[in-house]
Amino acid sequence: MVPASTVARFRNAAPFGVSILLPILVCIAAAKGGWYVLLPPMGTWWLYTMLDAAMGRYTENADPETPEQDLFWYRLITLIWFPIQFVMIYGMIWYVVGANHLLLVEKFLVFFGVGILSGTIGIVYAHELMHQSSRLERWLGDLLLATVLYSHFRTEHLLVHHPYVGTTRDAVTAKYNEGFHHYFLRVLRETPTSAWRAEKAMLARRGLAALDGANPFWRYGALQLLAVILAVLIGGWLGLALFLYQAFVAIWQLELTNYVEHYGLTRKHLGEGKYEHVMPHHSWNADHKATNWLLINLQRHSDHHYKPARRFPLLQTYPDHEAPQLPYGYSVMTMAALVPPIWRRMMNPRVRAWRKLHYPEITDWTAYKAGTLPPPGGARGR
Repeated sequence: MVPASTVARFRNAAPFGVSILLPILVCIAAAKGGWYVLLPPMGTWWLYTMLDAAMGRYTENADPETPEQDLFWYRLITLIWFPIQFVMIYGMIWYVVGANHLLLVEKFLVFFGVGILSGTIGIVYAHELMHQSSRLERWLGDLLLATVLYSHFRTEHLLVHHPYVGTTRDAVTAKYNEGFHHYFLRVLRETPTSAWRAEKAMLARRGLAALDGANPFWRYGALQLLAVILAVLIGGWLGLALFLYQAFVAIWQLELTNYVEHYGLTRKHLGEGKYEHVMPHHSWNADHKATNWLLINLQRHSDHHYKPARRFPLLQTYPDHEAPQLPYGYSVMTMAALVPPIWRRMMNPRVRAWRKLHYPEITDWTAYKAGTLPPPGGARGR
């Protein structure tokens, strides 16, 4: 157990903050063009994959009772990212639209790099921020999501995914044998409606209509509209196209990650639409050191679902018998997910081993695999 006094040191927080320097790679790509457009994926996915191979896993856990004031440097990393991302997106729109040295395809490749950062960093930080009780942090999370046009993710994640993960009510839990490409189209179709229903039900419990001003979808829509208008004002129709492209790339990365995090894992149905509580073994865990620096411990996903309010530096990792382990970090796993035969060869045996370990009493998994079990009737995860 790493004591709070050690956790609080700047040098322990600093590796998580290296992401703040990554927009420099986008700037170089935009200035140089050509093969330099590969710098963003090289400096994120590829570099951290190599670092994982060299550095391996990090299995130590911080003291979960570390007080809030000792987490200043970690919180600062997430608090300052929105202005950085805002300048990166809109500054690049202004620069790239008028960059005569870049071919049209190079301009979109530069914005592929922008999307890598607004997804790999921006959405991951938004995820951390929206789980906190601070009004400032939640607003920053909303602003980050608006710049990738995925604001409903906050509602879907907090009101649907966390309570109902591993059940038929959670669209984000990838089914066994479901390929990513089918999953991606399904999630794009189902989650906005699911999020709307969740907010509508919450408002109804307060005696309010679905279109009441308290519905956050009004805020989501206004922020996203402002984000789009600003892109048009700065860069015209090409600026809008570049903005939409980076948003798509960011969303694609988010859903690749969601796919990896819960593929094939289900909570036991107890009968009559009731399911067991969420436990660490209901999410894939990965404690590969370097990628957890890049993704602020998102890969310690088993603990995140078990204790959703726990800040990222305090997330715990678990031994293999308590939480299922991914063989590689998310950078490798998401690339594997893009090729369904490779993914199934890699992960299906692990899912079957997980079933035997945690649910030896279940002999027929047909309903779980097909997603035909009844949706939870009010069951909520811890």
